[in-house]
Amino acid sequence: MAASTHTVTNQAPPLVGYDVYRADRALAEAVERHVGPELIETVRAELSALGREAGSARTRERGVRANEHSPVLRTHDRYGNRIDEVEFDPAWHQLLGRAVGAGLTNAWGRPSGHVRRAAGFLVWTQTESGQGCPLSMTHAAVPALRTDPGLAAAWEPRLTSQVYTEGLLPPASKAGNLLGMGMTEKQGGSDVRTNTTEARPLDAAGEYVLTGHKWFCSAPMSDGFLVLAQAPGGLTCFLVPRVLEDGTRNVFRIQRLKDKLGNRSNASAEVEFDGTWARRVGDEGRGVRTIIEMVAATRLDCVVGSAALMRQAVAQAIHHSAYRSAFGGPLIDKPLMRNVLADLALESEAATVLGLRLAAAYDADTEAERAFLRLAVPAAKYWVTKRCTPVVGEALECLGGNGYVEESGLPRLLREAPLNSIWEGSGNVQALDVLRALQREPLALNAFLEEVGAARGADHRLDGAIKALLTELADLAGAEARARRLVERMALVLQGSLLVRWAPPEVADAFCASRLGGDWGSAFGTLPHTLGLGAVVERARAVV
Repeated sequence: MAASTHTVTNQAPPLVGYDVYRADRALAEAVERHVGPELIETVRAELSALGREAGSARTRERGVRANEHSPVLRTHDRYGNRIDEVEFDPAWHQLLGRAVGAGLTNAWGRPSGHVRRAAGFLVWTQTESGQGCPLSMTHAAVPALRTDPGLAAAWEPRLTSQVYTEGLLPPASKAGNLLGMGMTEKQGGSDVRTNTTEARPLDAAGEYVLTGHKWFCSAPMSDGFLVLAQAPGGLTCFLVPRVLEDGTRNVFRIQRLKDKLGNRSNASAEVEFDGTWARRVGDEGRGVRTIIEMVAATRLDCVVGSAALMRQAVAQAIHHSAYRSAFGGPLIDKPLMRNVLADLALESEAATVLGLRLAAAYDADTEAERAFLRLAVPAAKYWVTKRCTPVVGEALECLGGNGYVEESGLPRLLREAPLNSIWEGSGNVQALDVLRALQREPLALNAFLEEVGAARGADHRLDGAIKALLTELADLAGAEARARRLVERMALVLQGSLLVRWAPPEVADAFCASRLGGDWGSAFGTLPHTLGLGAVVERARAVV
């Protein structure tokens, strides 16, 4: 009798059918820490409901479909009329609709709104990261629009609505709206002051027409866009609706969709304005200042989005190692694999704790917390997004050849991992932003040092790192050339301080020994072997 060659053994079952929120101890503890007792039961219930759906096989399959069936540009209808529409797989609309319904565009008007939203964003984008772009921009547009009370009164209720309606219709006719943005142009990139898009005023009421070309315009089927253009008074912020109040289409010519490394479920376009109607937001010449709060909020989402990618990659690696046997026992019990998994888990927890701390600062909205955010957001954005790609790559390697296969889901995470480091200003932009704040805003440095100093005396390696950082901050002469090193140290000291105060001792000990104490190699899996690594791994395990 012939032996069967198709009996499947020693393979991990799929990581589905679990509560993504409750299985993430670092995240759940951060929410408990930052949400008041009068609200915590409500928040637990809403995040757990979202977590169960995020961990379901149906939702995971929708994430796969949204990426396998990329958006398609339809420039004209069958009769030759220009329509400039992007067609998405139904799975995209299903995922995005659930995200909007979960309040992931609504942080500004709810108690503990930013913590609730950040936690939900971290949970839900583990299923599919592309939808994070329209969710983030819609959420972040609110503070920019508030510079014009009339615009804010009209648009904010729809932007923070928990109703999703697809299709191009007059914005006021829809229960909920999404917003995108278009700042970068082909000749400038992050140097937005070199923008050449021209804004010509039509009247004194703030109406203009725009002429120009935007190199990156994400989520082009949104209901409106915040863009920058050169008005007579200088670079200015404008709101461009896709459909005008009378139901006619605004001039919004989609030249092409970008063929991207990752983020393939989300459409990113080049668009042309040619007599495009726009409404001014803020004063002429104040475009960067008007839109800066939007940029800060989207940078926080880059941190949280990277934390989500890391969390899902680490959860998959630990899950695989718990079920896969090699050399006489489960991989998770092998000392060397345990060291790798613990190292990855540290990076994931540090990113999660930092992201939720920043969200809590937005909720507090005090002068001290706003000053803290001025330094902490670009420092966190720089470091956490930089760590995402190596973490996901190492997690993929934990699955061996299985991880390199598309069906594992790890290749999609790896393609997505570099995006948040590039979006909203790459590493050098973040480092220079930190330097500007250090040189111009002493309150920001005081607030940052007060935060990291809250853990002084609890760990000698953290104390030593704080002392070294203070020495470096005392002399900023020629700081630009060493700005990345400085910002990295700031982020690590901040993460260390948060973990020493709030994480279990084994997590804080391992982080301080490796990231701050220097007892670490140049690759993951080089933690001191005397640490309690088993407990670190078990804490990060997603139990189904």
